[in-house]
Amino acid sequence: MKKGKATIHDIAEKLNITASTVSRALNDNPRISENTKKLVLKMAKQLNYQPNHIASALRSGKSKLIGVLVPTANRNFFSSVVRGIEDIANELDYKVIISQSYEDSEKEIQNIEALLNARVDGIIASIGKNTENFDHFQKVLDKGIPLVLFDRITNQLDVSQVVIDDYQGAYDTTKHLIEVGCKRIAHFTSPKKINIYKERLRGYEDALKDFGIPFDPELIEESNMQLEDGRTSMENLINKGIVFDAVFSSSDYAVMGAMQVLREHKITVPDQVKLAGFGNEPFTSFTAPPITTVDQKSIPMGRVTAETFFELLKLDGKKGNNQKTVLKPELIIRESTQKSN
Repeated sequence: MKKGKATIHDIAEKLNITASTVSRALNDNPRISENTKKLVLKMAKQLNYQPNHIASALRSGKSKLIGVLVPTANRNFFSSVVRGIEDIANELDYKVIISQSYEDSEKEIQNIEALLNARVDGIIASIGKNTENFDHFQKVLDKGIPLVLFDRITNQLDVSQVVIDDYQGAYDTTKHLIEVGCKRIAHFTSPKKINIYKERLRGYEDALKDFGIPFDPELIEESNMQLEDGRTSMENLINKGIVFDAVFSSSDYAVMGAMQVLREHKITVPDQVKLAGFGNEPFTSFTAPPITTVDQKSIPMGRVTAETFFELLKLDGKKGNNQKTVLKPELIIRESTQKSN
């Protein structure tokens, strides 16, 4: 036999049957006898036959593949959302191709192109922090391919979306800090024009206003919200001599950096400064003290996103009403915001 990938023609030749019979047997066609199916599957295994899903998609119009684009897969939040998506996809015999943009808009554009070339039946995506132009997503919609955005979305696209109520999560956290006696609450946010940070900032501002605490722009620290950024933001507050008794960070990673710096400066948590994050990353329950945070319901978010996607897929390119699903977050109160005696 010739070198290279085995094809249905190679299986047909070995078994002395037609290629169309092999194809039907591999697709479990009821017209083919169980005996023939067994022989074909056995020979396919022997020849290490790998089905060509692109050729199959061209024939059937369905590849049974979903492209999932995330900023990074090594965050508990995104990996849990993917798990939720796969729970639903696998029940419906769909496979998921995961692609990462690493917050790079050029890479995001390339990944969308690669997923379209792989003939995926649709795309589920969370937008990278640095993306400001959404033409590559519009291209997906223009082709009539189902697209659902989750968590990091944009209102510049007419598309179905699944988000957590970021505003409510931030409002509840700020309210909780005020209720345990905090009056000078610093807020770590991002300068990027991403919905999640804008909504969390709005929740923080509204809670201050509702409790009669004036908003102070000096208490706002903007960064990329990574651990190192949290360290820098905390150093900034301390070095400028700004008075604060709490930090509410839009990211668990940044609040972890803040905690490290406070410890280095011998400032105790929660007695002198209270800390709260957002995301419920696993490490927040293992720190000393454990960190108060907002749970984003990542697995349910993945499941709802997949369900929304399959509803769109049923429309088969026909225009339907785009839906925005907003999930309720949960404030997890831990020792980092305990009321001082």
